[in-house]
Amino acid sequence: MSQEPAGPSGQTDLQYWGGALGAFLPFAVFLVAVMILGLSGAPVETGFWPVLLAALMLGLLLARDRSAYSEAILAGMSRPMVMVLVMAWLLAGVLGTLLAESGLVPALVWLGREAAVSGGGYVAAAFLITGLVATATGTSLGTILVCAPMLYPGGAGMGADPAWLMGAIIGGATFGDNVSPVSDTTIASANTQEADMGGVVRSRMRYALPAAFLALIVFSVWGGGAATPGTLPGGEDQAGPGGLVMLAVPALVIVLLIRRRHLVEGLMMGILTAVILGLATRQFTAGDLFFLDREAYSASGLLLQGMQRGVGVSIFTILLMGLVAGLEGAGLVERMVRYATRGATTAGQAERRIFATVSAAVVFTTHAAVAILAVGEITREVGKRFGISGYRRSNLLDVTVCTYPFLFPFFIPTILAASTTAGLEGFGAPRLSAWTIGLHNAHSWALLPEGHRRRSRPPHASPTFLMSGLQATLRIQTWGFLPVGHERPGDPRSHGCA
Repeated sequence: MSQEPAGPSGQTDLQYWGGALGAFLPFAVFLVAVMILGLSGAPVETGFWPVLLAALMLGLLLARDRSAYSEAILAGMSRPMVMVLVMAWLLAGVLGTLLAESGLVPALVWLGREAAVSGGGYVAAAFLITGLVATATGTSLGTILVCAPMLYPGGAGMGADPAWLMGAIIGGATFGDNVSPVSDTTIASANTQEADMGGVVRSRMRYALPAAFLALIVFSVWGGGAATPGTLPGGEDQAGPGGLVMLAVPALVIVLLIRRRHLVEGLMMGILTAVILGLATRQFTAGDLFFLDREAYSASGLLLQGMQRGVGVSIFTILLMGLVAGLEGAGLVERMVRYATRGATTAGQAERRIFATVSAAVVFTTHAAVAILAVGEITREVGKRFGISGYRRSNLLDVTVCTYPFLFPFFIPTILAASTTAGLEGFGAPRLSAWTIGLHNAHSWALLPEGHRRRSRPPHASPTFLMSGLQATLRIQTWGFLPVGHERPGDPRSHGCA
């Protein structure tokens, strides 16, 4: 993923009234409240601010040393990783606003119509594009930041269903994050399990590719079923090839990320290029970028509008990292790791406990790479004791962290994806909630049911895999339950997925 490891806050001496239960209670309140808000249709991340504030205040009341708790949450909020994310959200808001106003969206609509790509075909193409970008760059968040402002508003004029389109965008980012050899989750899972990178990626493809194939079918079939082509701002005569020159902007950002340049650098260079090209092609003027409203005693313009788009997810991130720091300060993650892996007597039990442990870690830390690092050592020790291969252990870790954060509304990837849909109603593209987007991420849903199941034969030869994966994705369409299959493993030397 694009996130940098957050790591522990450095404090493990916070004590709460009620012990571990008291330490976990604020986080439990946050999880339950976010789920309720998500199910009730709350579309914006600003609605989660009061929930996080209430959870932090509850943690303060339950902490035995309130000064230490205050210092811990401030330390969590001020980590360099958090500031990188906040900067990225603000810059991405500016870049997305500039691209939306530059004529790129009408140009993409024109291109799609010329190529006879619409509806489900457009959604499937979005999944393939974001999958390639994420695989090349190794960053899921960077892929969402760059691709969503370009692909999502364009889908409205192509008859693409908005929810399935955003599901395809985040699904492609999930795929690339899962299989890319330069992704931080791939690197962390391979290194902590002492497995060679090439073997890890090859074993992972055997599961990721069938899941991607199933997702592609779902996106193609349902991606255009609930939508009709929208009307472009200014009328259909706005559709034309003139704005295609702005494709140079996301292309530049992608190239910089592939060359392992910093995400902030890539976004800043993208903004600079967008401004230069937009002014040169007269898509907007300098006055459109920034102007003073003397009568209202305020400033406005595309730059400020873009930054305002990033405020909601930025404050959400800061508050969430403070809440997570309270958990880490109590040593809750370490206790969970020790407890969950105790008492396993077979390889099957060991794998299920590893899965449960990394699942809890990714929920508690809300960060994929940090979750892997938190449980990596104990996973390696337990896996070796029961003869579980390094590839298998690595894939058990990675498939878990590349599913939940891209499905549920209290994780940064889904919140970020939801924030990129803001302010695009003029293109006929509605704002979506994090819950709606995660629910339509067919790739993660298809990967999850069979992700932790072993086989003595290759998964691509298994009709059971294909049928169960297809059934899982069909359940999304009918608002079914979360399908998790954990059969007793077979050959302990076989490789897992992720």
